[in-house]
Amino acid sequence: MHDPGPAFRALHQRGNPFVLANAWDLGSAKVLAALGAQALATSSAAHAFTFGKPDGGVTRDQALAHAAEIVAATPLPVSGDFENGWGDDPDTCAETVRLAAEAGLAGISIEDTALPGSGAYDRDLAVERIRAAVAAARTLPRDFVLVARADGVLQGSYDLTEAIARIRAFEAAGADCVYIPAPGSFEDLETVCAAVDCPVNALATGVLASYTREDFARAGVARISLGSALARVTHRALIDTAKEILDEGTFSGLKNSVSGRVVDEMLGG
Repeated sequence: MHDPGPAFRALHQRGNPFVLANAWDLGSAKVLAALGAQALATSSAAHAFTFGKPDGGVTRDQALAHAAEIVAATPLPVSGDFENGWGDDPDTCAETVRLAAEAGLAGISIEDTALPGSGAYDRDLAVERIRAAVAAARTLPRDFVLVARADGVLQGSYDLTEAIARIRAFEAAGADCVYIPAPGSFEDLETVCAAVDCPVNALATGVLASYTREDFARAGVARISLGSALARVTHRALIDTAKEILDEGTFSGLKNSVSGRVVDEMLGG
């Protein structure tokens, strides 16, 4: 089996960030690859949208099957947005890592949110979960990039000081990359990058979406993910255009559509 891990790991360079483009179906994966993406990721929210469900509405089996399809769609390495690993206990996180590798993923991220709620695991348990996931990753027959997420600032369950304490502990537990979604300001992101030695993932959302790749590089970021943003931009176009059609009976928004020929070419048609 082709091992996407080394190429994926090599992309993670502090101060030289690559864009991790989150796809939600085979078409979006192929289009992103055709546009020059270096690596892809799944998005739990964007994938859930395709089932007509909110974020968190997808099972592990569904996520694994979806990930395998995205992996097969292009030659690019793919990382899985795997929520809390689909279980509270460390052993479940370890099992999720093994299953993700079998699906062909180059890595996954695991967050510290005690789903289905928005509260966070106690720090000790959160660290133990990452330690178990790392141990499972290290026993795999190929390389695997394990990303540890501290989501409490995003979820409102703890502050940035606690988030930084957690990513430091995740790094000490062996995480390959750490991630605090929406830490606050750009200055907060700089503080996050300075707090650890391992690669840091930044999410281009909220105020951070106003900055450029060069700005993220200056902060010391290694990887910029898009989360569900591309899917939500697509839904924005769907909502705005369909509302115009259904509410006003006008169709001018359809003039903004891309030609089928362009898409067909990107899909390899």
